[in-house]
Amino acid sequence: MVSANDNKQVLVANRSDRTVSVLSNNGTAAAKTDKIKPCDEKSGPSGVAITPDVKSALVTRDGDHFVSVLSIEGGKVELAKRDISTGLRPYGVAMNPNGKLAVVANVSRGAGDSDTISVMDLTAKPYRSVDRSAVGQTPESVAFSADREFLAAVVMNGSNKPKGLPFFNDPGQLLVFRVDGMKLGKVAEAPMGHWSQGVVFSKDGKTLLAQNMVEKYLRVFSFDGANL
Repeated sequence: MVSANDNKQVLVANRSDRTVSVLSNNGTAAAKTDKIKPCDEKSGPSGVAITPDVKSALVTRDGDHFVSVLSIEGGKVELAKRDISTGLRPYGVAMNPNGKLAVVANVSRGAGDSDTISVMDLTAKPYRSVDRSAVGQTPESVAFSADREFLAAVVMNGSNKPKGLPFFNDPGQLLVFRVDGMKLGKVAEAPMGHWSQGVVFSKDGKTLLAQNMVEKYLRVFSFDGANL
């Protein structure tokens, strides 16, 4: 689920229903106004992000390996008829506050191989995937800092696998990348819990909260721009 910068519109990816719900928000309550089907029954919409100018949105399709572009005009949300390839099973997606790029986490097959996060150039017309970084097994979530300079990625790292398997690792990993144009450069990493999922920066960018599904807690990290 994601809301527009003006908080008047909310988009929700319904993975099981294979749709994206469009809701209007009046400040006290949200009401569903439309429902969009990005593709066929295999699409599996998983993540959604709205551009800062509230003119477009991106929807990851975990089921058939594409990212759909939606157009937004006058409160109306429609398919832009542009599907982008970022990697196997695009899942999490984050929009840089500068509106110039987005990053998609590709969870892939979960078969022990190193997976990727992909950079999408939103200054190009049409939007396109332009770069990819290896991050380890199963990147679950990505998030930008408010100052636009850093990206955090949570990687399960095999921590959700049975201990007897060769791809098990203990524990998961939190990675932080510096944003350099359309490139990402890793600046810090730290171990976290098991089956790690969501992550978010504080407004000042000096603290991160990351979820650990197995431990059922939030782990708190401090970040000084170079170290976690």
